[in-house]
Formats: sequence, structure tokens, C-alpha cells
Amino acid sequence: MTLSASHPLMDGRTADSPLISAYRGQTPSRRPVWFMRQAGRSLPEYRRVREGIGMLESCLQPELAAEITLQPVRRHDVDAAIFFSDIVIPLKLAGVGVDIVSGVGPVLDRPVRTAADVAALPTLEDAALDPIREAVARTVDELGHTPLIGFAGAPFTLAAYMVEGRPSRDHLGPRTMMHAAPETWAALANWAAEVSGQFLRAQVEAGASAAQLFDSWAGSLGRADYERHVAPASARALDAVRDTGVPLVHFGTGTSEILQPMRDVGVDVVGVDYRLPLDEANRRLGGTVPLQGNIDPALLDAPWEVLEAHVREVIAAGEAAPGHVLNLGHGVPPTTDPEVLTRLVSLIHSIDVTGGQ
Repeated sequence: MTLSASHPLMDGRTADSPLISAYRGQTPSRRPVWFMRQAGRSLPEYRRVREGIGMLESCLQPELAAEITLQPVRRHDVDAAIFFSDIVIPLKLAGVGVDIVSGVGPVLDRPVRTAADVAALPTLEDAALDPIREAVARTVDELGHTPLIGFAGAPFTLAAYMVEGRPSRDHLGPRTMMHAAPETWAALANWAAEVSGQFLRAQVEAGASAAQLFDSWAGSLGRADYERHVAPASARALDAVRDTGVPLVHFGTGTSEILQPMRDVGVDVVGVDYRLPLDEANRRLGGTVPLQGNIDPALLDAPWEVLEAHVREVIAAGEAAPGHVLNLGHGVPPTTDPEVLTRLVSLIHSIDVTGGQ
């Protein structure tokens, strides 16, 4: 797949943006920053437009999804929009019975636990992704020179939800399946990789300038299990967009011990959560890729001087890497004061990219 001439990376809108420059290891015009879950419950305008509309329904209404995606860019002056969706949307579009239950998270009508269950999984038809394409196109038309990041859940995280049937603390079900029924696990991981890749591809085709694979639960795995049972499927998901040339980002939580194999699935940028300083992450990765992260979300509610000192430490640690995009080491908590995020973006932009003030 080649990007169309009207794609934002091809027609000049986003190719030289601070975000894309940093993702490619170049010196950006200002320090780029965006936040995971920046379009969400911390924004009163988000709560207003979502009132009475279910989460998955919101994701599949193109006009609403575009509006929510744009809200934090307007409010905070962040350097990227992250597409408003949910990692289980590809499951929903394929016909898997799943919903987001308030206070719980994704819940499946029927868990997927046997070879027969996996064999019965439906195919995600390309036409089912049209609402995603429309939402991305609407968003990109409004963003101008600000890039949109497409995203998808990594195959392990999707498969973990499918095996457990709901969120889990330890993910014993999928971890057991890897060893007790490795062929079944491989088939499920490949199915999840296929739908995640299709989901990413639809977003990139429609105008996303970068793509992030988000592995919420990979931190529950040891390195050997990750390398053998998970990494191949993550690489397969990314293969769907690899030929487009858009920067590829890989992020997971609790993944300090598997940063190298997460990089080795073939990505341009590695996201680091709040548990590991960026200079140490860069050391473990051998200075090979730009990093994204890793402000501790817990400090967003701390006194400003505490938060500012922490952010400056993150920036200083990030100087070791070939490139650095400021982000949180996880998502924006729903209780975050939006004014703090706006002030934080202003602070980051005020700090010179060469390290001066």
C-alpha cells in the first residue's frame, strides 16, 4: 500500500510537524507532547457530547468520534491527536459480542477458550471499517498541520480479554493457554493480529500520520513468553501498515523488562511507562530508537512545583535518546484538571529543544 497524494504525510501538512520529526529522530521545531487518553473523561466538553451514548456507539458515530478526537487539540495545543476509539472496536466490527460495562471494562458475551471457539471467530469484513475511515477523514480535515495518530490494541491484550471474557488482574487464562494449548493460542493471537492490523490500516489509509500499537497487559508476561508467544503476532499486526512509511510506535504498561523485544517487532519509537527513567530505557535499547513518555500520571494532581520539577527531570532523561516525544507513562486520569494539562503543554513548549530555557 502506498499513501495517496492527498495524505497529510504526502501533501506537506504533517511531514515536518514536531511530532513526526521527533518520531523520525530529527530535531523538532518545538518539544512535541500529547497525552494518552487526552480525549476523555477529564474534559467537560467530552462528557457533554457523550451524555446518554454508550462508549462503543460513540466510537462508531464518525462525526462524534471526530469531534472527541479534536477536543484536546483545541483545548491544550498538543502536538498530535490520538484517534478516539477503543481497542475492542475491531472485535465489535467483526461481529464478536462485546460491550464496555461501566466500572468493569470490556466484557464478551462468550469467552474464547477452545480451538473450536477460535475456529468459529468471524472475519472482519473491510466494509465494516468504513465508519472508522469516515471518522479519520473528518478529523484530518480539521487538524491541518497537526498529525493524527492511529492506534490499535496489540494482539496479546485483545486475546487476553477474549480468553478471560473480561478484564483480569493476572491474565492467567491466556498465559496458561500459551503452554497448555499452544496451537490454539497461536491461532487466536493471529486472529487478533489480523483484525488489529486491519483496524490500523483503515486509519492510516484515511489519513493517520503515525500508528501506535498499545499492549495494555504485556507487562504480565516474562520475556521468554513474550518473545515466543506474543512478539510474532504483534509484528504481524504492524505488517499491515509497515509499507506505508508512517512512524510506528509500540507502548505497553509494566514492560520495562521486555522493551528490547517490543522494539524488535519492528517499530520506529518505543513508549515507556512511568516505572523506568528514560535514560535507563535508552540504555537498555542501546540508543537505537526515539522514546515516548513518561510523565507519571499520579503527579498531575500534585502541587505545580512538584509536577514541573518532575517534567523537567523527564525531559533531561529523555535527552539521552535519539528523539523524545513527551507523554504520560499511561493515560490521563479522569479526575485530572484540564487546566493542568494545558499549563503542562505550555511549559513543555517553552523549554528549548536544545536543552536551554
